[in-house]
Amino acid sequence: MIWNQRHLLYALREFEDFSNSHRPHQGIDNARPLHPLSVPISDPEQIARLDIRRRERLDGILREYQHAA
Repeated sequence: MIWNQRHLLYALREFEDFSNSHRPHQGIDNARPLHPLSVPISDPEQIARLDIRRRERLDGILREYQHAA
């Protein structure tokens, strides 16, 4: 629910940032529009040890997933 114009502008900025910088897009290797393609992981041991972190945005409406450093 949007409460006022200020909240609407905040929600639109968050969604724009999420859409343009994080969200995978359908295309070559699901690449993000403003970032280069990532290097694929092919080592089975490395795949088994992946540590994925989730970050919620807009009170959980949007979710980002990243590999932990």
